[in-house]
Amino acid sequence: MERQNDQKVSVLFMFYGILFCVCLITANVLETKQISFGVMNVTAGLIVFPVSYIINDVVCEVWGYGRARLLIWMGFAMNFLFVLFGAIADAIPGAAYWQGDEGFHQIFGLAPRIVAVSFLAFIAGSFINAYVMSRMKLSSDGRNFSLRAVLSTIFGELTDSIIFFPLAFGGVIPWEEMPSLMISQVLLKTIYEIIVLPVTIRVVKFTKAHDHEDVYDRDISYNIFKIKS
Repeated sequence: MERQNDQKVSVLFMFYGILFCVCLITANVLETKQISFGVMNVTAGLIVFPVSYIINDVVCEVWGYGRARLLIWMGFAMNFLFVLFGAIADAIPGAAYWQGDEGFHQIFGLAPRIVAVSFLAFIAGSFINAYVMSRMKLSSDGRNFSLRAVLSTIFGELTDSIIFFPLAFGGVIPWEEMPSLMISQVLLKTIYEIIVLPVTIRVVKFTKAHDHEDVYDRDISYNIFKIKS
């Protein structure tokens, strides 16, 4: 079972794409709240953001790197529109009777530095995640999905954290606190992936059986900008 019909529109792929975009946009809003897990303080975006990596894994496993590349750029575009429209709404003066300016600004008035870095970190982390999944599937001849899913998440989240935290919070958070903050984010998100792994495995099996797809990325380009391929 190793084929891909580029002319077919998959309802499941459309559903995963919508869910991927919703998770990214929701994570943007939830990132504005700080929460605690034991001794670790993280943003509430942790609740939903790892789901985007799980969807990335499913899409790359079933349809290959090319579809994952399309998914990532689609998520980037929808997230950008959300942030753009939010910033425009935040910049427009509120009505005289409006009392929610402060709360609205906390959610939608993101600093340009944070926005730019978060987009860069998302692109880098997501593509590293998809690349690791793709290459490991080839080298293992499709075996060990669980290992591939966890390792791709670790590499993707590490890349995301290494880019995001120093560039977004350098000079704001003490540098000596940065490594522990980055490691805690990666650790918690990886644990999240492991906990839901049985569900992910069932989703992959169902999707492969439903769409009759199980793509191996032989002789493809990993150029992240080659979307049409």
